[in-house]
Amino acid sequence: MNIDAYSALRQGEMVLLYDFDDRERETDLAIRSDMITAPDICRMRNEAGGLICTAIPFLAAQTLGLPFAREVLRNCAMVEKLGDIPYDPSNNSSFSLWVNHRDTFTGITDRDRTKTVTSIAEIVQAVLSGERPSFKEQFRTPGHMPILIAAEKLLSQRHGQTELSVAMAEMAGINPTITICEMLDDESGYALSKEDAMRYAHRHNLAFIEGSEVLDRWEKASFPVSESPVSASVAANRI
Repeated sequence: MNIDAYSALRQGEMVLLYDFDDRERETDLAIRSDMITAPDICRMRNEAGGLICTAIPFLAAQTLGLPFAREVLRNCAMVEKLGDIPYDPSNNSSFSLWVNHRDTFTGITDRDRTKTVTSIAEIVQAVLSGERPSFKEQFRTPGHMPILIAAEKLLSQRHGQTELSVAMAEMAGINPTITICEMLDDESGYALSKEDAMRYAHRHNLAFIEGSEVLDRWEKASFPVSESPVSASVAANRI
């Protein structure tokens, strides 16, 4: 079975995205945020089981005034110290704020999280279209949807699931806001192995793609990082 992950992503289907053998060694279910539905959220929490997050591009986050969590917590005694993240010695965690859309109730239900996620995708698209929407008018924090901010230079700077998913969206030519969830193993208590993730993909007729494949395509892409679709769009609309 050879399903094109980029075509699947464009069509709003879930894809399985594995990072690297020398990093987290984890597979995420990934889907474009602007087309996600409540059943998709339900599937992620039941069949993946990890933390459901939404990844957005750096320049959109910057325009919206969204900080990295490490910046907010810099003066807190519990802030991460150098070396705290075993797979990322530089401690460049992509976590930002945890939010709910203001029209949600508790924010945790499948429908509430869908509302939050699709609204994040909408506000990112508004930024890319040259608008300057107010994030705080639409969202409140703390909430139940963690936002992940991709590194400014994406895969030229960091190789996390955040960067992989946003880079895939850019190369697929879609809204670069992707919702991801780690796949866990009920029996071992650890992350689902790559082999089991591949079997899951085959069983459910879903695309499986490795970070090395995404990175290779990114490096061979016709545009340099500084001229990626997202970077160019936001930069142009700032003029």
